[in-house]
Amino acid sequence: MSKILIVDDEPDIVELIKRYALREGFEVSCAEDGQQAIEICMREDFDIIIMDVMMPDTDGFTASRRIREKKDIPVLMLSARGSEYDKLFGFESGVDDYVTKPFSPKELMARIKVIIRRHSSAAPKKEGRLTCGGIELDTLGHEVFIDGEKTELTAKEYGILLYLMRNRGIVLSRDKILSEVWGYDYFGDDRTVDWQIKLLRSKLGKYRDFIHTIRGAGYKLEAEN
Repeated sequence: MSKILIVDDEPDIVELIKRYALREGFEVSCAEDGQQAIEICMREDFDIIIMDVMMPDTDGFTASRRIREKKDIPVLMLSARGSEYDKLFGFESGVDDYVTKPFSPKELMARIKVIIRRHSSAAPKKEGRLTCGGIELDTLGHEVFIDGEKTELTAKEYGILLYLMRNRGIVLSRDKILSEVWGYDYFGDDRTVDWQIKLLRSKLGKYRDFIHTIRGAGYKLEAEN
């Protein structure tokens, strides 16, 4: 039985998610704020955390970061703020998904199941290292190097880069990237891929233009001549 932790200072939201989660057979724990969530996670393990952004004491991003310093638990962030900046900040912080309020409880359950399934089966293929120019990706160590220097990527940034490198020179649509990296037919704004590509490019430095935008088609990774 999968264990989930719901973190929100709105009792009605907590109760709604809890009711649907119990129907789906999840074991559910709850916290009222980020600090309480941190303390609970230091004592227990969970398969996923559903975390609100705006909470008293410790906000969701801070709590998520402190938890993931100690434990590898995927986080689905909830927020009433759905601007591009807010979503970019969330993905840059390393959250696995970002859902704006109000939300569909059934859709939320679907996202939770997929995140848990993909996180539990995320062992990389034993292919060693992939390279493209000065970009080197170690699939066994789950690490990325730019001109020999290790570069820190979030889980989604790593997943996108891995998919692009495995399909070097091939145009990949946003739908294909969503299906491969997120693991489901995305319910929301497909610009999620564009936001993540933007963040990934910023970390590739002088190799940022190796990720080519193919207008009306998607993206492909290819070293410049």
